[in-house]
Amino acid sequence: MADFGEILRNIGEFGLFQKITLFVLCFPNLILPFHFASVFFTQSDPERHCNTDWILRADPNLTAGEQLNLTLPREEDGAFSKCRMFVPVDWGIDAIREYGLNVTTGCQNGWVYSNTLYEATIVTDFDLVCDQANLLEVAQTLLMAGILIGCLLFGPFAESFGRKRAAQIPVFVMLIFTVTTGLCPNFYLYLASQFMVGIGYGGYRLNGVILATEWIGVSRRSWGACVTQLFGAVGQIVLAGMIYFIRDWRLAQLVTAAPHVVIAIYIWFIPESARWLLDRGRTEEAKQLITKVAAINKRTVPESLLEKIVEKETEKKRGIKILIQSSVLRKYFFTVIFAWFSLNIAYYCLSFNVGNFGLDIFLTQLVFGLTELPAHILCIWLLEALGRKISLMATLLIGGFSCLLILAVQGNAVAVTALVTTGRFFINWAGSVCNVYVQELFPTSFRQTASGLGSIASRAGGLLSPLVNMLAMYHWSIPTIVLSSLTMISGALCFLLPETRRKELPDSTDEAEDNG
Repeated sequence: MADFGEILRNIGEFGLFQKITLFVLCFPNLILPFHFASVFFTQSDPERHCNTDWILRADPNLTAGEQLNLTLPREEDGAFSKCRMFVPVDWGIDAIREYGLNVTTGCQNGWVYSNTLYEATIVTDFDLVCDQANLLEVAQTLLMAGILIGCLLFGPFAESFGRKRAAQIPVFVMLIFTVTTGLCPNFYLYLASQFMVGIGYGGYRLNGVILATEWIGVSRRSWGACVTQLFGAVGQIVLAGMIYFIRDWRLAQLVTAAPHVVIAIYIWFIPESARWLLDRGRTEEAKQLITKVAAINKRTVPESLLEKIVEKETEKKRGIKILIQSSVLRKYFFTVIFAWFSLNIAYYCLSFNVGNFGLDIFLTQLVFGLTELPAHILCIWLLEALGRKISLMATLLIGGFSCLLILAVQGNAVAVTALVTTGRFFINWAGSVCNVYVQELFPTSFRQTASGLGSIASRAGGLLSPLVNMLAMYHWSIPTIVLSSLTMISGALCFLLPETRRKELPDSTDEAEDNG
């Protein structure tokens, strides 16, 4: 009976087929960061005042200054109120000037915005200001909730229906609801569309990397996760440029949808994972696919190997029972998902605050993307040179400590941005390691479920990140302390994990336990 590592050594561990498959599965990750444009690039407290055009009925020739003086109260600092106005009256203009207005109310007819960095954002289009200001965090949270649900749905789906379908369907979900997001007439439909986009995002990020990795041999296995992350970093850079030139969030949504059309066409032709087919007992389909891959890689499959493939029988599926029955794998699982959870809280807490570090938001986003590129390139090399365990421990500890140092330099925009960028650099690196690690620790029959549950934990971290940021209302340092502490604690706990460098992916529980 041939194991899949032997099959890959014969048909090519990283030949033309794997390179093409890796590229087409990674390319969507260049577009995925664009889905965060509407919640990243906003002004939470834009310059504004209540719309008081009602007074123009009394005198349409009022200047802008007179209109504001007559209809808006002033704050203690002498500036016009951003959230209050005088109650409209049915008086003539002379009476209003003589007696003045004294009774105030909240803005009744929306706001007038000025000196904004963008042409339109969800804040200005949906008036997420004053008593509605916290709805921006609601939008961020709901997008992250959709990503979590996507992992929850498409993880088990891939185990039953295959990696291929579980990667294709999310692309179509993202395409449809990216368009509807850009066309939403109100905030509640926007939330619903973004939630569905998040489901597609989570489903694709989970299954695209698994499908790519299961076709790659042991010598290049880390490429599956690291190149996926690398494309995401390039997407972060392109995102900064796109929003710099397209400062209307609705147009940005439609621009994001355009490449999804191309992806939705070619994604239909990607191959299934032969490893999954063999694990499901569909050996004839697997044999035909392996033969085609060998031909693309200009290799010949030995007839004796094909006979061994046919002889392989389906192993008993235990799914989640593996964790219940194996204390070793349970220890590995909870250690990895806690690391993934912690680093995602840190990553998204920093990302959602991109406009609050004191430097130009476009420059900050560009720097974020540029520093992620070397993180993922280095990850490919150092995962093989140093191994998975040391890489994960070091990146989490250094990333968390860098974020903790922010407390010492608060108020210095350059120093804060430098430390945030350093922290994100190592946290991104740790994310790539987790993507590789979670696939190497668990057997084939549980690999997708483990990756799915790990992704759910990581997305739960992303889901909680806007709420962690809201703790700043009690003290500005609380979010930084929380994200730094979690990251460093999870880094220390990774000492419990085994090293999996240059080992074949385990196909059974016994092989997975023997990794230790």
